[in-house]
Order: sequence, then structure tokens, then C-alpha cells
Amino acid sequence: MTANTYLALGVGYLLGSIPFAYLLARRHRGIDLRMAGSGNVGAANLLRTTTKKIGVSAMALDVAKGIASVLVARQIDPSATGPAVAGIAAVLGHIYPVWLGLRGGKGVATTCGVFSILAPQATAIATLVFLALVWWTRYISLGSVAGSVILPPLAYMYGAPEVTVIAAIIVAAIVVHRHRSNLRRVFAGIERRLGQSA
Repeated sequence: MTANTYLALGVGYLLGSIPFAYLLARRHRGIDLRMAGSGNVGAANLLRTTTKKIGVSAMALDVAKGIASVLVARQIDPSATGPAVAGIAAVLGHIYPVWLGLRGGKGVATTCGVFSILAPQATAIATLVFLALVWWTRYISLGSVAGSVILPPLAYMYGAPEVTVIAAIIVAAIVVHRHRSNLRRVFAGIERRLGQSA
């Protein structure tokens, strides 16, 4: 990688590591999200432990920081590699923010933001899959995993650059890994459904 690519990676991580859900929970409810609900510092846990408005705001901000990481990276490194690397770094920054002892969210909204720029058609379809599964099952985690897993083949199908497809595979693996405990609870029938408070 070039020096610009490394710079794009650093910018992506820093943007991704902004813990919007944590900050909104502190500001509007005075709670430490790490000590509430599932303990996950992400929009889904915020949604369960506060209000829909606050939770949706965090989701929108997490999407926005994914978008910003790619757009800024394009200014630093105009090749396909820089934005893809920055996108991966943004997701990792969200999941492992240095400001919170590497304890963050699960990266789904940030992934959506990243790939809405890198592979917009694929992301649109993956988002529809996510929404359909959440509507049908009421499991956010199941929709998140399905949307992430279907993203790489869709990106390939729609002609995304090879490095973007590889980035999608890496991010999908990260998202699935982060949801492994959720999947176990889904199969056990004890996962919280959308609308259930934490």
C-alpha cells in the first residue's frame, strides 16, 4: 500500500471510531451504554434502552460516518484501494473504538454507509434483504447477518472493483463474527425481538 492508502486507513478508523450511540446515550439519558441492556455500544442497544428517535439518530450518524470515511479517502487516494481500505477501517473503528477501550458496536450501520458509496446497487438490495428479514422475524441480528453475507456476491455481480468485493467479504466476516452470540440466541429462541425492551 502507498502512504496515501495508509493515511486513508487512519482517517477511516478515526471517523468510524466516533461512538455516536454512546455519546447520545450519555447526552439524552445520562447512561453508560456499556452498562445498559446488552452492553453493546451500538444503535440497536440504544434503540432498546432509550427511544426510537434516539436510536434511529444513532443509526443515521453511523451510516453517515461510513459514507464520510469513503468520501474523504477518495480525496486522499483516488484509486479503488484507498476507499475500500478506509471502509474496512471505519467498520473496525466502530467495533473497536480506541476511546472506549476497544468496546464498540457491531458495525452494521457503518457497513451500510461504507458500501452505499463503494457498491450502491449491491447495498440497496442487501438493505432490502435486511429490512424484509427484520420485518418478518423481528430479529435485527438475523437481518444484519443476512444483509452482510449477501453483500459480497451482489457487489461482484454488479461489477464492483475486485478490492471492493474483497472488502465486502472481510466486512461480512467481521459482522458475522460479531453476531455469533446473537445467532446462538436466535436458534435457542431467546434473542430479543425488535420492540422488546432490554
